[in-house]
Amino acid sequence: MDVYEAVTSRRAVRGFTDRPVPREALERVLSAAAWSPSGSNLQPWRVYVLTGRPLAELKKRAGERVAAADPWDERQYEMYPPDLKSPYGERRAAFGKERYSALGVTREDWQARQRAASENWQCFGAPAALFCYIDRDMGRPQWADVGMYLQTVMLLLRAEGLHSCPQMAWSVYRTTVAELLAPPDDLILYCGMSIGYEDTTTHHPRTGRAPLEETVTFVDDPTA
Repeated sequence: MDVYEAVTSRRAVRGFTDRPVPREALERVLSAAAWSPSGSNLQPWRVYVLTGRPLAELKKRAGERVAAADPWDERQYEMYPPDLKSPYGERRAAFGKERYSALGVTREDWQARQRAASENWQCFGAPAALFCYIDRDMGRPQWADVGMYLQTVMLLLRAEGLHSCPQMAWSVYRTTVAELLAPPDDLILYCGMSIGYEDTTTHHPRTGRAPLEETVTFVDDPTA
């Protein structure tokens, strides 16, 4: 798979088979992803990978919290600005409409929307999950470094025939994750990531992208 195919075929998959993910594939991906760029080579990411019984236990505990309507953990970072200005608010609204419409869920059916959201904490059936932490003392540039690292991981997963779904949703169940992983206190859970083989019987339309001229400006030499 070439780089362009990896980029264009990568998407947030929300339906996985229970086919196990080979440990060797995960090791290849994460070993190569270590070469992701970071300012002054800080490599500000700390990753935990769960499979098998540990992941099953995490899903069980998360499911119990969902069933009990347990309040979310306090966020350790702002996921989105409180007032998303144009065009970002419209893009977010369009994404939500596309996703829930594909599931046959209306905007007014809050319970169905909650049930759909709860699949996040079951990793959409994936047999492997990655949890990415960052030191709470790091600044915005280091958070950007973590984003580049995670993108590299997701592209390398495509090269292995695997799919993924990055999930900031896990940040609101961070204490449940910490019960199993026992991360150092100086780390913040940025996101989880479901990893596995796509369940092709589960159809989710792919979210579109803004046209090039909306996000890119070419400044050319007029004499060229």
